[in-house]
Amino acid sequence: MNWLLNAVFDLKDYKIFDAADFFDLVIRYGFNFLITFIIVRVIYYPLYRNKDYLFTYFIFNSIIFMVLYIMNNVKMEFGVSFGLFAVFSILRYRTEDIPIKEMVYLFLIIAVALVNSLSTKKVSVSEILFANGVIVGLIYAMEHMWLMRNESYKVILYEKIENIKPENYQNLLQDLRDRTGLKIHRAEIKNIDFQTDTTRLTIYYNVDPKNRN
Repeated sequence: MNWLLNAVFDLKDYKIFDAADFFDLVIRYGFNFLITFIIVRVIYYPLYRNKDYLFTYFIFNSIIFMVLYIMNNVKMEFGVSFGLFAVFSILRYRTEDIPIKEMVYLFLIIAVALVNSLSTKKVSVSEILFANGVIVGLIYAMEHMWLMRNESYKVILYEKIENIKPENYQNLLQDLRDRTGLKIHRAEIKNIDFQTDTTRLTIYYNVDPKNRN
């Protein structure tokens, strides 16, 4: 019974609602979500059409933002440092290989969450806006202006297993081009099944953004 009474009295030490802190969180998260939406839905998705990563990017960004915002507000300097280390370390704990382009976008939405959650009163609003503007502007410029040929990829099951030998690489690419009609410039072997004489390939090809489905 004593532990229950102690718990009730300890509640007096907790703040039920702090308007300033609450609205600071809402405004910061709203801005963070807006930037993430522009990067993921406006820039990334129209180019790559991969719905699986939409879920990952939005959830990853929101979770990291909330965790680091709370950690930063309780002034846990060591904890914040440990949290940053953990955030970037988790990237290598994945169930499957992530293509380099998707990994870059994942890093970007993490960086956006870090910038918008760890900013303090020493950082002006204009500095935060500039940092986010640079990130969005650079991504848009690289995807739509400087990189005229956009790379896409598909995972396929391939049965001509003799073509996966290093000396037959050009034959492999040409066969894939002839059969798919895509401008394939490279292919990577994911796994080989010698029982069925098939292999799983990731093929990479250049596509004009105007012709994407």
